[in-house]
Amino acid sequence: MSVVEQRYHAVMEVAAGVPVTQVAARYGVSRQSVHSWVRKYEQSGLPGLADRSHRPVSCPHRIAAEVEAVVCELRRGHPGWGPRRLVHELERRGLVPVPSRATVYRVLVHNGLVEPGVRKRRRSDYRRWERSAAMELWQMDIVGGVLLADGGECKVVTGIDDHSRFVVMAKVVQRATARAVCLAFGEALVRFGVPEEVLTDNGKQFTARFGSGKPGETMFDRICRENGIAHRLTRPQSPTTTGKVERFHQTLRRELLDGHDPFADVVAAQAVVDAWLEDYNRMRPHQALDMAVPASRFVPKPRPEQDALPVVLPARLDPVPAAAGPEPAAEPLARAWPMAEGEVGAIELERVVPASGNLSLRGQQIWFGPALAGITVTLRIDVNRLHVLIGGGRHKTLPSKLSGRDLKALLAGGGARPAGPWADDPGPAQDTGGAVEVDRTVNAVGYVGLGGDKVLIGWPFAGQRVTLRLDGRVLQVLDERRVLKATLPSPLLASACWRLRGARPAGPPPQLPPPAEQVAERTVNSVGGFMVAGQRIQLGRGYAHQVITAHLSQDVIRVFHGQELITTVPRVTRKEVVVRKSGEHNRRKIV
Repeated sequence: MSVVEQRYHAVMEVAAGVPVTQVAARYGVSRQSVHSWVRKYEQSGLPGLADRSHRPVSCPHRIAAEVEAVVCELRRGHPGWGPRRLVHELERRGLVPVPSRATVYRVLVHNGLVEPGVRKRRRSDYRRWERSAAMELWQMDIVGGVLLADGGECKVVTGIDDHSRFVVMAKVVQRATARAVCLAFGEALVRFGVPEEVLTDNGKQFTARFGSGKPGETMFDRICRENGIAHRLTRPQSPTTTGKVERFHQTLRRELLDGHDPFADVVAAQAVVDAWLEDYNRMRPHQALDMAVPASRFVPKPRPEQDALPVVLPARLDPVPAAAGPEPAAEPLARAWPMAEGEVGAIELERVVPASGNLSLRGQQIWFGPALAGITVTLRIDVNRLHVLIGGGRHKTLPSKLSGRDLKALLAGGGARPAGPWADDPGPAQDTGGAVEVDRTVNAVGYVGLGGDKVLIGWPFAGQRVTLRLDGRVLQVLDERRVLKATLPSPLLASACWRLRGARPAGPPPQLPPPAEQVAERTVNSVGGFMVAGQRIQLGRGYAHQVITAHLSQDVIRVFHGQELITTVPRVTRKEVVVRKSGEHNRRKIV
């Protein structure tokens, strides 16, 4: 029987004259319950014996359904807004009464818009320190994560005022060198004025405290000293000391960088960052400022009055942009050989040989020996060869392992300059009269002998008889049908090619093989990029840890995710797809 039927039988027994005590004992309830059933049956009949809800008729402090809907709609439209920001927005919309922060939090949890977490310490338990006025202290740091369409990654030099949380600088730079950081710092000083103190970490851009060389004054320290700024340093491995600028980095990544597609170049990235920063400084309420905007508490001190001291910057640092006007046309770089789209010409730079005698330049090792330690050498580099000059004369020539992106980086911030024409390094021959051909047999590991040295042709040619065509600039590998199989940088000068054993004037230009599209599979890394044929391609964090397929032709690279075409980018390198060994089956495969 159901509960209602049992209660009905109990009431009928009482009505028949059975004592209430016996009825209560038989049904396992109290005498009061039996009396209550009898009373309800007399008042309402059989429906009165059913269970009734104990829910109150009304709840005065319960949030209205309309307000709950508005809270949920605001949260869905702005996933980064928390309870405090939502309460602020409801107050700005004139809602009365405004629900409390705890009520808004319960609404978000009830509707599945936030995950309830472990209860933290009360906000009143924290001790927040900040300077009493603006321009007393700036916190500075460097953050990465600005991805470019060509696969590169830029940095952002950031600075924030400690009192107002006003961001005084957010400069996008190709590489965070000391000069780039000082340029951003100098521009902020000219624009907003000179603060009393600057707080940074112990990066080599800011201090030589932990440098490998002798301690000295960096350019950043010099700017601070000459402008009367006290440079404060954090303790090693204490990022919380610069917590305000680190917290700004978190907001910058979450609201702008993580969900943004790769930028076309540094200029485009800077424009987007500036637009977002304008909203951050002047429109976005800050919770640490009681929902005030940073601009309301920031008072800049630019170089205004005549009696004020101007900003002092080193002579070799000129952060102030030149007057607006048409820029003169740049002279074309001297190019010694035809280049693919996106590549740069040859560059020159000076380096000092370290004490070990092993000089490193963007991953390429150049051996000089300890006997040459301390001397200054000139390096002339392109994507094919690297020439070493000592005292104006050629010391040696090596195959270059630097890509076009490396050359651009050296031009941007590595102290390099474009290299002009070189009398001892002529360009490619205009006809076949200057080229030389020799026949060689490739050994078992892919080497041939040229001029007393071993030159790597490649293991796929092992044991084959090939024709090598040299013009002092490139080395072309031809098969017996004179079909071009590979192109490598020439290890010899044009004048030395005629002294090779079996050298003869080159025949007609080689035939180009029919264009074949190479296919390679790659796994996208955690920041949304991958490397294929020496070229880095950026897809975005949405494809992180996924397997994609790259189809490489002579001019472009098409990237597929399954059957879906993701993007098509120009091919800016001429490297082949890397061939590695499969560790599982000990066989070679194209990856």
